[in-house]
Amino acid sequence: MHRYGLKLWSTNGNYVDAALRLYDGGVYSYIELFVVPGTYDDCARFWTTLKIPFIIHAPHFDKGVNLAIKRNLEANLLHAAETIKFADALKADTIIFHPGIEGDVRETVDQLRMINEPRVIIENKPYFGFNDVICVGSSPEELEFILANADVGFCLDIGHAICAANARTIDPMEYLAKFIVLTPRIYHLTDGKLDSMYDRHDHFGKGDYNIPNIVKLLPHGSVITVETDKDSTENLDDFAEDISYLKSVGANLASEV
Repeated sequence: MHRYGLKLWSTNGNYVDAALRLYDGGVYSYIELFVVPGTYDDCARFWTTLKIPFIIHAPHFDKGVNLAIKRNLEANLLHAAETIKFADALKADTIIFHPGIEGDVRETVDQLRMINEPRVIIENKPYFGFNDVICVGSSPEELEFILANADVGFCLDIGHAICAANARTIDPMEYLAKFIVLTPRIYHLTDGKLDSMYDRHDHFGKGDYNIPNIVKLLPHGSVITVETDKDSTENLDDFAEDISYLKSVGANLASEV
């Protein structure tokens, strides 16, 4: 049986009560918390009150972290230190980083070595990011290079892989299979447009991904963070519906075996 996670930001104190209710109700198994830079002092305390397992997601390039550019090193190390502080406070055993944009995958490897944190795993990217910047880590080959040289694990973002496949005019399901061979520790999943090069975070059933076929590719007992959009700032009802959808897909697949 797969384990599902709730994606929140460190500033999302507005969801704490709803998150606790859903966790106590068995809806999901962990929170993946995205660290907004500079929020530890104000925000860490209300997450530490929750008796919920955490995975930590480091800031990415639109929050000032770009591991692929040498001139960003000092800022990257400062943001990494705060991210690790969140992970320590929340007893997280996993920290996710993005490889960077418009830079060199070898620089990404060098900076991951400098961060030197055994809990780090690296997430694949779409080929095109915001404003059509070119992302590092959008191919299985680049991810394999990082994994082989930086001593980190792998987080497979399924939507990112589909977008990258479309940018390269490769069949998305074949491309996904090449990433899965790299044995991801965690998966990110949303719905989206199967022919698009651009990342989306649609609720399940609102896009045209073949979610049952995608879920069928994933190993039994996979850890899956649901990254669909939040429609309300007051509740997580839409997230609960997305989890219900995934669990029904899993139940249907199990009945076919």
